[in-house]
Parts: sequence; C-alpha cells; structure tokens
Amino acid sequence: MIHMLSSFDLNTNEDWDTFASDYDDFVYTLQSADIILGSDPLGHRVDDTPMDTDTERKQRCFSVIHFRDRAQLDLAYAHIEANKQPSTATHLRMYRRLSNAVFLCWEDSSADVATNIQIT
Repeated sequence: MIHMLSSFDLNTNEDWDTFASDYDDFVYTLQSADIILGSDPLGHRVDDTPMDTDTERKQRCFSVIHFRDRAQLDLAYAHIEANKQPSTATHLRMYRRLSNAVFLCWEDSSADVATNIQIT
C-alpha cells in the first residue's frame, strides 16, 4: 500500500468545519472512481512536544490518503493531469483552498522486510 501525507495550511478565509465536510465529499468522490483506496481523518499538528522535531516546516494541518498500489497511485495522478471531470474539478477546488502544501509518499514494507528490522 502507498500513502500520501499532505501537510498544509488553510487559506485565511477557510473555515475548518466546512473544509472538513467538503474533504469527506472529496474523498468519497475519489473512492467511488477507484482512484484512491481511502483516507484517514484530517488532523491538526501537535508541535509543542519534543516528539515533533521538524523545525523547517510549519504547516498546521494534514491528511493521509491511501492507494492500493503504485498502479492506483499512477492512475490518480494521470487522472488529475488529464483534467477529466468531475473528479479533477473537485481536486482543484480542494487544492485551491490550501497554502504551503507539501506532499510526501511512502510505501509499506513487505512483511518479510518488516520482521528483519531491529530497533536499537
């Protein structure tokens, strides 16, 4: 499975509750089109703890979207690039409400690899 972490701030005129409701609709649209597997709930950063060590990025909000595999991830990106409606319009409407957005993708390790990791 591949995951995409989106760290972002909301534009100054955005209401969190309205954005969160619209985000749920956005996720449903992408799931219905089989472009994503799903997502975690939206969240707010907790940076007043020693556990948060990122001093370079100051974004206050985040989301995590899940893709079944690389093929689904690539399909989602191709869909956005092709400007297909209506999902692309929904994506652009969400994206335009963000500022300072940074995206990071990672893939789960296989079970065989994970069992050989030693934490020291």
